Amino acid sequence: MVEVRLRAVRVDLQSNTPVLLLQETEGEGRTLPIFIGTPEAAAIAYALQGVEMPRPMTHDLIKDLLGALDTDVERVVVTELKSSTYFAELQLRRGPTHASVSCRPSDAVAIAVRTGTPLYVADDLMDAEGIILAMEGPEDDDDSTPEELVGQFRQFLDSIKPEDFGQ
Repeated sequence: MVEVRLRAVRVDLQSNTPVLLLQETEGEGRTLPIFIGTPEAAAIAYALQGVEMPRPMTHDLIKDLLGALDTDVERVVVTELKSSTYFAELQLRRGPTHASVSCRPSDAVAIAVRTGTPLYVADDLMDAEGIILAMEGPEDDDDSTPEELVGQFRQFLDSIKPEDFGQ
């Protein structure tokens, strides 16, 4: 497995779709881009900024349920790409018991951001789909803040219209 970090949540200008950029922490600096939905991107952005909602959102609820069940998320692994769809696993531990739960990468990352869980990508997946990405703008340095990422995402949300989601 290749350890990665959430490099950014951006909006692809061609498709006007949010994309997760997962960059390996060592090695060549390859990045795995994963297109995600707008609600999931918002959930990740809110968690990065530490926005607290009056009632728990779905990923906050999952975090709270895991805590109530004394279960830790040991790691998130983006495991494979099948038919243009990425798959991930939440690897859980409760005492001596381990379990893996299949999930969407966007949900897994939203939970990982809330729990401080490390992110990984399967070696063969990173070898096949990882790209060297020339990042431009404020995200180029490692000093980019969650507020900057959330600001960019808010600009995207302000620019979309309901008809953008129609066929």
